[in-house]
Amino acid sequence: MNATSAETAPTPAPGRVVLLTTSHRVAPGLLSWPAWQALRAADRVLCADGAHPQLPYLREAGVRVDEAAPTAEELVGACAGGHTVVVVATGEGEPALTDGLARLAGSGRVTMPELELLPASYDLPGARLLDLVQVMDRIRVECPWSSRRTHEGLAKYAIEEAYELVEAIEDGDRDELREELGDVLLQVVFHARIAEEDPEAPFSVDDVAGTIVAKLIHRHPHVFGDATATTPEEVRAHWLRTKQAEKQRTSVTEGVPLGQPGLALAAKLASRVRTAGLDVPLPRGEGLGYELLALAVRAEADGVDPEAALRAAARAYRDAIREAETRTRPGE
Repeated sequence: MNATSAETAPTPAPGRVVLLTTSHRVAPGLLSWPAWQALRAADRVLCADGAHPQLPYLREAGVRVDEAAPTAEELVGACAGGHTVVVVATGEGEPALTDGLARLAGSGRVTMPELELLPASYDLPGARLLDLVQVMDRIRVECPWSSRRTHEGLAKYAIEEAYELVEAIEDGDRDELREELGDVLLQVVFHARIAEEDPEAPFSVDDVAGTIVAKLIHRHPHVFGDATATTPEEVRAHWLRTKQAEKQRTSVTEGVPLGQPGLALAAKLASRVRTAGLDVPLPRGEGLGYELLALAVRAEADGVDPEAALRAAARAYRDAIREAETRTRPGE
């Protein structure tokens, strides 16, 4: 070969590296079409984790996967000559490999292959709920405290978490709101996990979700059916009619929990009376209880939540107390 032919010889193609990522929240084997195309067209497919959940499905589809954890230099070498190597990423995402490739690219001493990050499966909305279910399963089995909890023993925590959620909403604290919603969600998942162990009538979190999904669809015929509703009032009318047909209640007071706070209870009863079009005079009696009942009924008629109104006033009182304490501290 003379000098001229050496100068005009084509530069070998650097090849291509495809880092294939998958979500453990999606059933193994459910990969995107671009992912399957990349896998079938690759010269080599590598995976450092021999127990990766995708491997049996890839091999069943005829894709040869070599169990290997190459260094960045080895991977670049495997791509020399225009070869394509697909790396099926482990759960950690292969940080050591990607960091090594970044260092090689930054050195300027190596002709780098084309690098592509290809998500093979994506988390759907709500996918992180699967993580919560799995974590709760493990805690229920391995935690000395959680493994002994019962529905009855947890009941008070559901009430406490609900109040803390209301407080976060009223304070307008977004970070606190997100955290408190998680705490309320935990109560649902925890109770559902306990219910799985019931020897007579077990149910799971999937049963809980399935029940509320069916209820929501049934009570929203204007969304999932042929009914029409263009105003919130029409939606509420649909909801109440459907609920009445489902429950077959003989009294408007059925389903009103008597254990809720007094003002909320009074307002709820007043709401049921007003919605049903009943004319029920307030009971007459002496004492603060009857006065509070009248105030709660009046608030409900005016569209005011008496519990929320009282909490707002109580917070103002708390602030006034703190201000008074500051003024009376020695040295201030």
